[in-house]
Amino acid sequence: SASASGSNPASLANWCVKTKDYEQIPHPETRDPYSGGNLITRSGVTATFPNARKHMPSQTPTVVALASPGDKAYEQAVACYNLDAQLDPAHTVIATCATDVINAILTARNLGMGVRAQATGHAAMSASPMHGDLLISTQLDEPVIIDPVASTARISAGTCWSSVVDAAAAHGLIALHGSSGTIGAIGYLLRGGLSFYGRLHGIAANSLRSITIVIATGETIEVSATSVPELFWALRGGGGGYGVVVGVEIQLFPMAHVITGQIAWKASDAAVIATLWKKWTETAPPEATTSLRMLNLPPVPGMLPEVLTSGQILMIDGAISVSTPGDLDAAHQILDDFLGPLRGAIEPIFDSWAVAPPAALPHTHLDPPFPVPSISDHLVLDYLDDLALGRILDAAGAQSSLLMFELRQLGGRLAEPSITGGAFDRVRGSFSYFGVGLLATPESRENIVADLAALRGVMSPWSTGFTLPTFAENAAAPQRTLDDAAFARAAVLRANIDPTGIFAHDISPVRADS
Repeated sequence: SASASGSNPASLANWCVKTKDYEQIPHPETRDPYSGGNLITRSGVTATFPNARKHMPSQTPTVVALASPGDKAYEQAVACYNLDAQLDPAHTVIATCATDVINAILTARNLGMGVRAQATGHAAMSASPMHGDLLISTQLDEPVIIDPVASTARISAGTCWSSVVDAAAAHGLIALHGSSGTIGAIGYLLRGGLSFYGRLHGIAANSLRSITIVIATGETIEVSATSVPELFWALRGGGGGYGVVVGVEIQLFPMAHVITGQIAWKASDAAVIATLWKKWTETAPPEATTSLRMLNLPPVPGMLPEVLTSGQILMIDGAISVSTPGDLDAAHQILDDFLGPLRGAIEPIFDSWAVAPPAALPHTHLDPPFPVPSISDHLVLDYLDDLALGRILDAAGAQSSLLMFELRQLGGRLAEPSITGGAFDRVRGSFSYFGVGLLATPESRENIVADLAALRGVMSPWSTGFTLPTFAENAAAPQRTLDDAAFARAAVLRANIDPTGIFAHDISPVRADS
């Protein structure tokens, strides 16, 4: 477990952001860990913590009630969306306001415990063991606040995307949300975020305008491009371990409609349809983002049509953005160019693509609305020729035990660096692969692990060596989100802002190996 100082936290008032590139920092034991230190920035950037909007904690924190294993509150805090994840912190706290977070962090410091944080638990499979740590379950009871003039949204920790989508839709706006409304908005944003609007608007983390975080001293500070910009850079995809984020402000975008839905064929038609789809993706306009999947969907009465659950199928879903009413005709042309050749080649067994309100998009991908036990794997792939695609489809074919094999279309603005972006601001590659197996029985694990390993082996020649943080759920699998320079830069910042390592175990898998 990470150790923590029990002394009263000193102010960060003298903690200045220096302008040297990767200056050697003092070893934590050679200085008061919370009285100063150098934050390393890109040349020419200068900022100070005194200029940041912040709240100083009380020198005597309110003692918080710690839940222990067996307590109802403990079980609520460790609950995860993936039922295969088993979290085992020493204690938990359910935080319903920022003050709860502050007091929990200071209590953990006084007890010499490390601190972990989670909201909905979608990323729990990527978490390292929590033995001896305090887990803060962020469930802040605050509404989503929309500023329709500035086209921004204020979101508190624990808020799911469904709440943001509905609040923004009332003003004709959208956020760069995930494929499911049950996903926690803030965790998704801090880990990058890959949206069906992404090829038009870029990585979701680039839409962050400010982040409010409680750091190891118990101080609450708001960072942005103009206030502590280096920490703002690190928080956007740098892997975490800097504190507990309690709120963010994001940029919203106008969206009149979307054209969305699913179209499906029998799995035996996969080679023909997938080849046509891949050819279309090579020149597809940025308004369109799609996903090709091989699915073995279980019967779910009242939720899925029987035609989709009667055996393995090939499905293509996604969205075409219609930013203004005047863009609708152009969007229909994109749809015709996209689906016309596919519909003409082989008649689909299911086809629901149609114009819809943006609030309908979180339902397109058919993500389960309730927790399930699963195992997954992920890669980012370079360009695939027809031979490569054929080999991959064969590996994902009829004998596979997987619930889903997915190739999600990348490119467009997703591939473009942002001049104001954070540590993770773009994706290099043509497709994101995500494979998932449903642990329906105790015996299914062995088959799923074997099938995921076989797929990884087939696809390895086309892997970029990098992964996307929101898809990298297996902490044991090779992963690399950041290049070596960004990885080192994020690590230096982490050592400065948390020199005694209170959050040392709360780092997402962005390690520099592949």
